Amino acid sequence: MPLYSYTALDSKGKEKEGTLEGANQNEAITRLKEMGFFPTKVIEVKGGAGKEARGVATGGKKKKSAKDIQIRIPGLGGVNTKTLCTFTRQLATLVDAGLPLLRGMQVLAKQEKNPDLRDTILKLAATVEGGSTFSEALAQHPKLFDKLFINMVKAGELGGVLEVTLNRLSEFMEKAEKIKSKVKAAMFYPVAVLVVATGIVILLMIVVVPSFEKIFADMFDDKTPLPDFTLLVLNISRTIQNHFLLVAAGFIALWIAFKLIINKTKAGRYWFDWALLRAPAVGSLITKVAISRFTRTLGTLIASGVPILQALNIVRETAGNVIIANAIIAVYESVKEGESITRPLEASGVFPPMVVSMVDVGEQTGAMPEMLIRIANNYDEEVDTAVGALTSLIEPIMIVFLAVVVGSIVIAMFMPLIAMMDKLGTDG
Repeated sequence: MPLYSYTALDSKGKEKEGTLEGANQNEAITRLKEMGFFPTKVIEVKGGAGKEARGVATGGKKKKSAKDIQIRIPGLGGVNTKTLCTFTRQLATLVDAGLPLLRGMQVLAKQEKNPDLRDTILKLAATVEGGSTFSEALAQHPKLFDKLFINMVKAGELGGVLEVTLNRLSEFMEKAEKIKSKVKAAMFYPVAVLVVATGIVILLMIVVVPSFEKIFADMFDDKTPLPDFTLLVLNISRTIQNHFLLVAAGFIALWIAFKLIINKTKAGRYWFDWALLRAPAVGSLITKVAISRFTRTLGTLIASGVPILQALNIVRETAGNVIIANAIIAVYESVKEGESITRPLEASGVFPPMVVSMVDVGEQTGAMPEMLIRIANNYDEEVDTAVGALTSLIEPIMIVFLAVVVGSIVIAMFMPLIAMMDKLGTDG
């Protein structure tokens, strides 16, 4: 029978280490719980039995191996979604094992390497120790824990299923991070090509085009005009050379103005989101991501016991798109009046008939959370397909774009030479 090394806490909160035999890791964890321990680490010992097995009775300690897997949260400054997700899952595991919430946070804080998260966990523990609920403690750190996180924890506390809620939260964050990573990966190639194209154009305008301008000055007199397209490229080159900082500042100012219009004005945000949803190729992907986020968030909240009206408010704030948020507001008003959820979804024009039909079935059968999660899973798969298709489409488009930009500059520089050669051939 395999031998397992463990680290656990006794009923007084003291750390114990030892070994015990078990058919598998789950059985070893179960035996530790029966012994009154709260396991924080259980790992199989390769090639060990006999004498080491007495660690169960004696609580004897053994040297820690490099193969030991301890409950740790990776992070090197800042608290990203992956780090927060790992903390949530580990806390759920400890609470599910029977460890008190306060003690579980103390254990995780002790082992935490990320200083920002460690400080936050200690503050959470101090707040809970002072008599506040866990959700109230989380609400004091809104930059790290959003309303979705806080309200799901609150619902879990009220229902007495905090460990289940924490597990759902970690699964939700993992799925959301996975989708976000796929979209970022799809956008990396076009952004990289755009940066390279910008660098090449600047190099041509600052180094290559001025060299041709000197050649043209030696070869052509004032009576021989250059082609209009060549003059345009030469003027752009002179502007970049003589006023590079002003040109760069102009582009930066345009970008800042664009961001301000989108983020600070309702009309600007509305039309930008409207354009994104209807953009060729990209719009379909953004719509699928938005629907997946909406259905998964709403389904997770309802399954965790959050009231539907409160859940819709939270989903609206996390929609990430004004058009989707407006559709959710319509759903909220409909549900508030005691009407169906499907009518405003269908009227919005954002949600496909398949989604509306599945939501309607979930509403009629009382299995709304399960149906919403199923829709989210289906759309996650569609996002995978859309990302692959978009990547395949963007590659040739960006290559053609780069070729057109560079080719136009080259053609502009050779047009006068070609015209001069034609003239010499005619004179000859």
